[in-house]
Amino acid sequence: MKSSRRSFLKTASATAAALASGSHARAEATRKPNIVLILGDDIGYECYGAYGSTTYKTPNIDKLATTGALFTHAYSQPLCTPSRVQLMTGKHNFRNYTRFGEFDPKEPNFATMLRDAGYRTCVAGKWQLTPANLEGPNQAGFDEYLLWHFQQLSDRESTSEFADKGSRYKSPRLYRDGQLVPGTEGKYGPDLMCDYVTEFIERNRERPFFVYYPMMLVHNPFDPTPESKDWETGGDDKKHFPDMVAYMDKCVGRVIDKLDALGLRENTLVIVTGDNGTNPDIESPLPGRGMVRGGKSKTTDAGTHVAFVANWKGAIAPETVIDTPIDFTDILPTFAEATSATPPPGMDGQSLLPILRGATKQARGWAFMSYSRNGAKRAPFLCSVRDQRWKLYSDGRLYEVPNDYLEEHPAEGPEASTARARLQPILNNILKDATNVARTK
Repeated sequence: MKSSRRSFLKTASATAAALASGSHARAEATRKPNIVLILGDDIGYECYGAYGSTTYKTPNIDKLATTGALFTHAYSQPLCTPSRVQLMTGKHNFRNYTRFGEFDPKEPNFATMLRDAGYRTCVAGKWQLTPANLEGPNQAGFDEYLLWHFQQLSDRESTSEFADKGSRYKSPRLYRDGQLVPGTEGKYGPDLMCDYVTEFIERNRERPFFVYYPMMLVHNPFDPTPESKDWETGGDDKKHFPDMVAYMDKCVGRVIDKLDALGLRENTLVIVTGDNGTNPDIESPLPGRGMVRGGKSKTTDAGTHVAFVANWKGAIAPETVIDTPIDFTDILPTFAEATSATPPPGMDGQSLLPILRGATKQARGWAFMSYSRNGAKRAPFLCSVRDQRWKLYSDGRLYEVPNDYLEEHPAEGPEASTARARLQPILNNILKDATNVARTK
């Protein structure tokens, strides 16, 4: 009798475990995917091993590329705020960009979209979008934040709390959910940000989450990292730039390690990119191209060509290389399709998911840019459309980029005429919707 009872209990326990396991598997299969978007600051594509660099050490990002997808023609805006507004809203700058250092937190964006779709949302890193407004990140759709830079740009000489943005690196001035973070003396800002991101993932591992991680690295000042030989003595010196790139990659690796440890990689779309080209003070050798001087704030290839790596274990085939041009308007539509969220109206981009799954015929085939550092009220937008080879500006200038990266010699001849005939209707179609857009540089 006892043996029979033990057998019954054993069988019942095994059945319950099987049912629980099956229920868990079904729950995992139907759960919405997590999203992690990592944005490097002031770093062009020439600084990554995945793109051919032998100067900088980026093993974690390189591994994401080899086990996922690498886009060879991804384009940002030439400067941080225009890029961030574009990627957050999925719209070309001429539609909603107002001025440097400012973003309307009431503007629909990927955070509000995902929050409304049931996601827990956070942002950690460099903000610089709602001066003197500590509620701005929450108003923009983020449930939680740890951020640097709420400086009031037009009031730098005042005694306001926000007159000084403070350090982003050693002994940083950071705000978490509306409060100044105490006890940061001697600590490294990027470490604190990475700690926060991994803790957020840990706390929300049982529900869908969205992490927006606009990193502070590798923007100047070129300060030493905790792994630099002169960490204790400090000093702003370009010699620290390789260390900064390596530390940026280390932080990315820590986030991936956390996702792996929690068993979340198969249900998490990870994207790593950069907000604009590298600082002009930095020159980087790139095999096959020679020396590349950073082009931040310029609309040339060096100012806008950024790394873009997408990784989703089990959903994106390893060693996927995508040559079609993309831009930051494509990020929000991609998140919308991946999560079945309802996108805000008026998006300019297209989802990258079909391309990532091999449907290359659905690729748009071009990228558009409208750029003005301080918006149309202060300077006209400079517009262009490009494919892998050719770039056409709205004032008529056409460049064959691989043979003229600095855009010094407008292209002519039969091939140039064919390229112009192909790109001009695309440019005209976009510009017909624009207002206050200058047609000349």
